Amino acid sequence: MAKARFTEDDDALLTELGIEVVSNKTEGRTPREERIIAGFEDIERFFEQHGCLPTHREDKDIFERLYAVRLDTIRASEECRTILADVDKHGLLGGQTRAAPLSDEELLVALGVMPSGNDITQLTHVKPRAEIRAAEEIAQRAPCRDFNAFKPLFLRVQEELKSGVRKILEFKNNAQIHQGGFFILGGQKIYVAAMGDEFITKYDRTDRRLRVIYDNGTESDILLRSLQRALHKDTAGRRISDPSLGPLFSDSREDGDIESGTIYVLRSLSDHPFVQEHREVIHKIGVTSGDITRRIAGAKLDPTFLMADVEVVATYQLSNISRIKLENLIHRFFEPAKLNIEIKDRFGNPIVPREWFLLPLFVIDEAVEKIKDGSIKNAQYDAHNSIISLK
Repeated sequence: MAKARFTEDDDALLTELGIEVVSNKTEGRTPREERIIAGFEDIERFFEQHGCLPTHREDKDIFERLYAVRLDTIRASEECRTILADVDKHGLLGGQTRAAPLSDEELLVALGVMPSGNDITQLTHVKPRAEIRAAEEIAQRAPCRDFNAFKPLFLRVQEELKSGVRKILEFKNNAQIHQGGFFILGGQKIYVAAMGDEFITKYDRTDRRLRVIYDNGTESDILLRSLQRALHKDTAGRRISDPSLGPLFSDSREDGDIESGTIYVLRSLSDHPFVQEHREVIHKIGVTSGDITRRIAGAKLDPTFLMADVEVVATYQLSNISRIKLENLIHRFFEPAKLNIEIKDRFGNPIVPREWFLLPLFVIDEAVEKIKDGSIKNAQYDAHNSIISLK
């Protein structure tokens, strides 16, 4: 069997991979074979020291990432596998491989070095690690297992955009990312479902971990500052405005309007473990023009009421109101505190009830007062601190 011939480009690639040239040639082996073996021995030493294979992750040091690239190239080369078959004492040659060995340009890209034009020897920009990590965080998404709870939000936002209730705005320097906010990134609508506790980075800057839901059914737990950078960098990045509250107390009647009604607050008597643990702050808020007792009759058979009896903990009488606008206002205002819980109905079907919120009763009292005096339009609910604040 004839031996393959190798060009200077092949040797250059080995050099780029950090495989040192071995001057003392073992009898029967070519200099190239010795270099391949020496490079593989570096990977074996890494495996013996750390107990795992090197990875491409950006948070790893340059040598581990270099070994990972080198191992991919070796695995993809039939010639390399043949040379190393007798020295692979740990069985490292098995596993997934790339479709073909890395070219010089692919190697540079894999290591975060961006070539300029066609001349890979002229490096004009090396990406900072933080920038690469931010891009990777955006890309590292997982399937959102409870996406059915968020899908109605995306559908409603789309309808509100069509009707003019919401608007698409530029994401400028003073734009804020808050829990319950909607944005457009990479052509997708995204929703900030949760914000973790604030912490100080190693650069003495504040940051938070976010749970971000994408309209394609995926999610990620990226950092607040990473999302800000991504939105600024994306020329099509946008924020979706909060819905316009509109006139709540109106002279004109609409379908569903009532002249007087009752805002009611219910507490569940469910034996669901989560409800039991947080019963004092789990409330259902609704508006009715009829009798509340009749409204909640048969609650234990209704998934709307968590398939359990409820108790009325507060009521508020309002006159001359638009019922539709009032309910929409309340539910939008407390969106950051919406309870995401799945229960089974009488037939065993999974249901995600609406209109339940993780809210202290005193916050609901305050919100109703702001509805009455009209100041609710200048306020927002901070679910992290359980307070109502000015926008």
